[in-house]
Amino acid sequence: MTGLTAGRPARSEVAYVTLVTSDEYARGAAALVRSLALSGTEADIVVLHTAAPAPAGLEALARLGARLVEVDLLPTSHAFNKAHAREVLHRVAPFDKGDKPPLHTPLDNFTKLRLWQLDYRTCVFVDADALVLRNCDRLFRYPQFSAAPNVYESLADFHRMNSGVFVAEPSQATFEDMIARLDVPGAFWRRTDQTFLQDYFPDWHGLPVIYNMLQYVWFNMPGLWNWESIRILHFQYEKPWADPHGKSERLRPLIDLWHRIEGGGAMPDLASLPGPQVQEDPQLTPDPQDPQVP
Repeated sequence: MTGLTAGRPARSEVAYVTLVTSDEYARGAAALVRSLALSGTEADIVVLHTAAPAPAGLEALARLGARLVEVDLLPTSHAFNKAHAREVLHRVAPFDKGDKPPLHTPLDNFTKLRLWQLDYRTCVFVDADALVLRNCDRLFRYPQFSAAPNVYESLADFHRMNSGVFVAEPSQATFEDMIARLDVPGAFWRRTDQTFLQDYFPDWHGLPVIYNMLQYVWFNMPGLWNWESIRILHFQYEKPWADPHGKSERLRPLIDLWHRIEGGGAMPDLASLPGPQVQEDPQLTPDPQDPQVP
């Protein structure tokens, strides 16, 4: 597997996979790995990582049972790298909904494609800034390519894919075809791997939103939030470990849950957690004086 160096052999035919490209995301991955262990999965847990994270953070992940696989950045051209450099991409496609970590490097996102080089039958990718709240092993029965929708502002977002959670079938042939289609003259993938994957798999299969519940749903679409059904909680934009955190008061229950799992605590009774404040829409609230209301 050129471009990959595995620390130990695979232990199953299926695996949860995440990507770590900085010390911050190594911290996030530790909470994710803990949450996966609490879910009772017997699947392998793989951490793809670049050379950037410090050894101490990676060693901590190995102690938690993760299989470490070091990956090289993709062999993309100078023109491609220049077009997708942080300062260029964030100017052309700025993140104006929230705050990303200062070390966020868009080019690193494409390293996620190395998942297709792994030695597993099926992989479920989960971003390192997520928590698995309940067992999600049924995802291994979903077809390639299945991904969750990018829903956090309105129901109109269901047609857009979010690459924070997806199901894939590793294949070296698929990986090589991806590389050939990724870096072509004039290529510009506005949301990096996310835009590319939606283009590469135009008929992607939509996963239920509960498998990638984006944190902004908490205050943008509170009626969609149900602790009893959510499987994966994804902290898009601001990270729960950030200090200062621009939305800490608005997202306090979610942040506290993340810190509990990071600290080695047990998964709480999720049904007992507080829910978001739901504002009733007067246009959808029946008028008790209306004779049609029973």
